[in-house]
Amino acid sequence: MEGVTSELISPAADRYFDLHGVIGAAGFATGDRVVIGHWHDSPIGSFDDVMWAEPDGWRTLFVADERSKAFITAIYEFDSVIVAPGLVVRFTPESNHPRLEAAWPQAQLEFSVGKAAPFPPRPSWVTRRIEGPIAKKTMKVDTYGVSPTGVYEWYRTNKLRRILDGWGIVAGRDLGAVGPHREATGFGFSEPPPFASVTEISPRLHDPSHRLDRLVDELDRASVQ
Repeated sequence: MEGVTSELISPAADRYFDLHGVIGAAGFATGDRVVIGHWHDSPIGSFDDVMWAEPDGWRTLFVADERSKAFITAIYEFDSVIVAPGLVVRFTPESNHPRLEAAWPQAQLEFSVGKAAPFPPRPSWVTRRIEGPIAKKTMKVDTYGVSPTGVYEWYRTNKLRRILDGWGIVAGRDLGAVGPHREATGFGFSEPPPFASVTEISPRLHDPSHRLDRLVDELDRASVQ
């Protein structure tokens, strides 16, 4: 199965799932906050998503299909979920002017990003035990924790970039200037960095209840039928 790391073969054994991709996070002058996901490798293959927190705190997940909806909502909780066929995220880190873009029929977001600060490869225990306290103190982010549905997560950053500029339009409404998150997004156990950013990241997931394991297996079987 693409993108899956299973530490033991037994169905009842502990399983760990790795993802590889990009997370973009920014706030707007309107008070809207977005967290954009662009995943080129995951337990369900490649997919894109946008988590949106409105000024009043209402949290909406936008995804392109039911498959990614099922996977993400098995980890995080939202006030509403919208399947928006055609949703796509693009990241161009190798260009002279790196950009992160997200678009679907009702919205368009575009950010220019700066140079990457690379992080060395390290095991999960370093992410939790050593990197975690440092990141909490210096960046006010958590690198290890438990999602609202009980999934354990290790956030392993590979490269970090600042968002330099950007714009967004949703339903014809201009979101104004781009900046850091003014209020918490409330999507999971950790908030994004205190500045608008794009992070190349490799999260690791583990669900002691095995609900996520069963879902991944169900989605895998459905994909070959």
